[in-house]
Amino acid sequence: MIEVIVEECIGCGECVSSCPVDAISMVDDTAEIDLDKCTLCSACVSVCPTDAIIIRKQEKRGEGLEDYKGILVFAEQKNSKIQPVTYEMLGKARELADVMGTEVSAALFGYELPETEIQSLIHYGAGKVYLSQDKILKDFIAEAYSQAMVQLTHKIKPEIILSGATSIGRSFIPRVAVELETGLTADCTELTIDKKKRELLQTRPAFGGNIMATIRSGNFRPQMATVRHKVMDPIEKDENRAGKILDFEIKFDKSKILTNFIKSVKDETQSVKITEADIIVAGGRGLKDPTNFSLLEKLAKKLGAAIGASRAAVDADWIEYSHQVGQTGKTVKPKIYIACGISGAIQHLVGMRSSDYIIAINKDPKAPIFEVCDIGIVGDLFEVVPELTKQLK
Repeated sequence: MIEVIVEECIGCGECVSSCPVDAISMVDDTAEIDLDKCTLCSACVSVCPTDAIIIRKQEKRGEGLEDYKGILVFAEQKNSKIQPVTYEMLGKARELADVMGTEVSAALFGYELPETEIQSLIHYGAGKVYLSQDKILKDFIAEAYSQAMVQLTHKIKPEIILSGATSIGRSFIPRVAVELETGLTADCTELTIDKKKRELLQTRPAFGGNIMATIRSGNFRPQMATVRHKVMDPIEKDENRAGKILDFEIKFDKSKILTNFIKSVKDETQSVKITEADIIVAGGRGLKDPTNFSLLEKLAKKLGAAIGASRAAVDADWIEYSHQVGQTGKTVKPKIYIACGISGAIQHLVGMRSSDYIIAINKDPKAPIFEVCDIGIVGDLFEVVPELTKQLK
């Protein structure tokens, strides 16, 4: 709960300018807070020179926190193949576990999964693999996967649960957090450990990407986070690494599974998957017209690259959402990222700034993209891109 101590307020207006959601106004020289808008971010509390704004917190604490040990990674599979984001999660989990002095396990759900795929989880850092195989788990159904993860969590009591912030992770991990009555931080870009408190520090973009917020869940277990693809690195595969595969049987309540899997539709709009591409050629508002993406497609074809886009291009219906890079799109980490006609808003940079090498083409020399690129070309993309394509011949 947030409130203004009227007797202490001097009407300076510092709180008004600091509020990111415009929830504060001055009425008769006194700050007034719209509780329907307020997100309790506490920005106003920190700037108030007279401590006239206070947040009263009613803290709750789960029981038996000391019983939770270890890190559990959700091992995502599609068509019986482990997805790359899983190996990234295992790499980060291994790093965190070394700091905490604990073990890393993986939860794998599916049906008739190849032994090589199961073993790969151990090769990439899992000490144990909890394997549940059932026909109902063959293809992703949120209710079934939620029941499986909740039952496994009750059995092994992991201290931390990690998942990729993929369409699958985003669909069922929030359900798991609700069932477990614990916190969840979504779309994290960094994870560290507070060794003294043994708490997971979860960092993610907030307020449209304008700030980076670090969140902790000190009073409940497990601590849960989903992490964006391509922001963590897997550890080196070691086929000599030993581990255990433990079968875990799920008792499904089928009355609560209301979804049927019909079919999976493959995205045929790009020959190279954007999240796995070594080179990405991306276009933004500077292309001026959807037909001009053909310029980028010719360049991409020469480079064997994928096509990316800014949110502005997608919102204008110039290209499908599956190509969008940024906070509300895909996070990518190619060897080379070529940004054509993209200004470089923070929301876009969040999704591509970890690229090994960034090349920017923009006619505005003051475009923010030039602050993060390795090579900047100030020029008309309609002249530069065709010339690059010609030179590559």
